[in-house]
Amino acid sequence: MNHTDRIAIECEINGIPFQLSIMPGMPLSELLREQGLLSVKQGCCVGECGACTVLVDGTAIDSCLFLAAWAEGKHIRTLEGESVGGHLSHVQMAYAKSGAVQCGFCTPGLIMATTAMLAKPRNQPLTILEIRRGLAGNLCRCTGYQMIVDTVQRCEEQK
Repeated sequence: MNHTDRIAIECEINGIPFQLSIMPGMPLSELLREQGLLSVKQGCCVGECGACTVLVDGTAIDSCLFLAAWAEGKHIRTLEGESVGGHLSHVQMAYAKSGAVQCGFCTPGLIMATTAMLAKPRNQPLTILEIRRGLAGNLCRCTGYQMIVDTVQRCEEQK
């Protein structure tokens, strides 16, 4: 295989089946942005900032580190997939109402990380430490994080 050979993959993105031709080393973040899913930000491109966080089979991942080829047969969800029928998800609404966002660059990644964290079955509410650990891979330069932690707690109460 030379560097111009493409490979075919099939995956589901935001509930829609896709058949795609990709370069073998292409990051998932690049593939998603090529599909017009611009909520997937390209921040650091080395897995440090979390701006590219998406869900792959329900798990929050940094899509800049996840090869598009690994998406074969996977279910991928981006922020665009969170709004159903023009209605925001409860996590999106909580972030919008709480003032936990400022410039918005990190917001899609934080919402996707929060969505994955809240989807895990639990017998008791998340502690502040668990929330902080769950969001540790998502950097925000504008907030002091406390409003974000408070928002996650409110989301959990509203589940």
